[in-house]
Amino acid sequence: MKVLVDVHDKRWNKFKIDFDEIANAVVGKKYENSEVSVILTNDKEIQQINKQYRNIDKPTNVLSFELGDDILLGDIFISIDTVQREANLEKITVVEHTAHMLVHGVLHLLGYDHIKDDEAEIMEEKETKILKKLGIKNPYAIDDEWQCDSAECCPWGGVVAWIKKLKIKENGVWQYFLYALFGGVASFGFAPFYCWWLAVLGIGGAYWLTVKQKQKCGFWRAWLRVSPFGAVYAISMFWWTLHSIYVVPELANQFAVWTIPGVIGLGIAGAFIFVWPFVVISCVRRNPAYSAILFAAVWVLVLWGREWMFTGFPWNPIANISLNFPMLANSMSLWGALGLTFVIVGGIATIVEVMRKPKSKVVWWGLLVFVLLGAVGMLWGRYNMQLATVGESNNHKLIRIVQPALNQAQKATHSREQAIINAEDNMRVLFELASVDERPDLIVFPETSYPFTVLKGDIMPLSQALGTDVIVGANFLDNGKVYNAMLFADRYGQINHIYSKSHLVPFGEYSPLGILPSPVNLSAGQGAELVNVNDLLVAPAICYEIIFSDSVIPDGKKTPSAIVNITNDNWFGNTPGTYQHLDMVRRYAIESGVPVVRANYSGISAFVLSDGNVLSQLMIGDSGVLDGFVWGAHNTPYRMLGMNFWMIVILVFSGLCLFVLQRRD
Repeated sequence: MKVLVDVHDKRWNKFKIDFDEIANAVVGKKYENSEVSVILTNDKEIQQINKQYRNIDKPTNVLSFELGDDILLGDIFISIDTVQREANLEKITVVEHTAHMLVHGVLHLLGYDHIKDDEAEIMEEKETKILKKLGIKNPYAIDDEWQCDSAECCPWGGVVAWIKKLKIKENGVWQYFLYALFGGVASFGFAPFYCWWLAVLGIGGAYWLTVKQKQKCGFWRAWLRVSPFGAVYAISMFWWTLHSIYVVPELANQFAVWTIPGVIGLGIAGAFIFVWPFVVISCVRRNPAYSAILFAAVWVLVLWGREWMFTGFPWNPIANISLNFPMLANSMSLWGALGLTFVIVGGIATIVEVMRKPKSKVVWWGLLVFVLLGAVGMLWGRYNMQLATVGESNNHKLIRIVQPALNQAQKATHSREQAIINAEDNMRVLFELASVDERPDLIVFPETSYPFTVLKGDIMPLSQALGTDVIVGANFLDNGKVYNAMLFADRYGQINHIYSKSHLVPFGEYSPLGILPSPVNLSAGQGAELVNVNDLLVAPAICYEIIFSDSVIPDGKKTPSAIVNITNDNWFGNTPGTYQHLDMVRRYAIESGVPVVRANYSGISAFVLSDGNVLSQLMIGDSGVLDGFVWGAHNTPYRMLGMNFWMIVILVFSGLCLFVLQRRD
């Protein structure tokens, strides 16, 4: 085949490239009488052509224009600027990359394409075989030779040398096993284990497995590869939700059949939710720092989506692995769990990239970005910790938390006769616990601890008997609808306010879609409120309402003295979920700058300061009371600006970084 070369940019002249040999390696004897035109140009010209003929206003490495003739095959444009940039990125010569572009372009003229996954796979395989004949390595396989693989080279060299010995095959059994293993390992970064290094290892290991594969990858192929990570990660983190099935014997008999489907459902949900960051970097081919920032941005976008998806469940943001590091954790007062998750996940990804390519300057710049963000966050975190101490020495109202710690069978039963007996016994327990020692200014009882359904106009006998203001959880019946409510009653038994839970638990408090299993179907309340009880301004939150950002304190309202969170974790017992629920409360206290009074039926009840520090607590299964005070309520940048604002900031910041990095190495 005859190759006609037209040089439009003189920079091409310094490269000795045998275009005839390369093109003829593609076509073979079938097209020995054909002709192809190769135009060696630059970004400016190829961008103009791209805009004119493809309506894409940006340069590309190669463009092919097929003429549909067996003799005159068509024209191929190759840009020196893009080819040089990509060659530097991939650590190959311009001659090698130009050869690849020409092979790619000629195959387009012969009818090959890469729009669909199966077509791309065929075309890439064809290119790889042709380039191999020309003595050029596979351009789609990332060089698995780490630049540092000995202890003499760098501190992590020995680890790299061990990793290289694994010889993990793409789409092989061990690859899927490792993805699953890393997903399980990552879940141990949260309470009650607090093995933050395992979360770093799990996320970093899965990121490494992803970026070591082919740079180009179709969506479904990438999803299938990474899905074991998401599935096992979700099951490892959320298996405890199924513990609730077995707490009450009557419910266990009815719902035990849903255990296996529940586990499978958790895995399927995780495989579709937690894999997005890995899938995106599998499908986008860029430099290492670009991949790391993109990975962190998508991870945070998924976390933000979990606030709303299927009524929302933003449990265990990666930011929570920092809660044992107060200055770092308190950076959430600046930019919330979204911002801190961005910093941590981005830091993990860039560390992996530094280990892979320590000689790449752009990778170190990427790491510096996350280090600086972490430092800024910690400085603000330190300031937030100081604000949390304001007013500590002032006189405060004494608050008593009551934790009865009765088991769920004692708390509620489906037998009418036994229910009456239990209700009377439970009232006696609540009164005896609450009436010890001096009388406090306010007594807080847990979620649904009052064993009778309340109607409008009812009197609260507990507050009458105790002679003090109380906050107590109960079922509230109004106009034929039942609500999970928080009652505010004064010392005379008058119920002055009723707050109804607005964010109900799917499968527990209502039936999703009206067909999926749920033991009850409650009605939802109106949302966030502020309530004045005995001259103490509080924001009520029932159960897991407190895990949702911006959900408890109304916008534009005065800062409350405390958040009162009543809950019943009896359903989850001594499982990780109970400890993690407390950490979600600590996170909210930091983000909002407001201390939390938390009354849990079986534990963990606690006084949590506005810097996330647990001042005092009653552990799981302990029956008793906890007396304490609240102070240090203040506004925070995160609460003032809101979760959605910070999501936009993170996306804009990431976008600017990616814009700069796409043209740099």
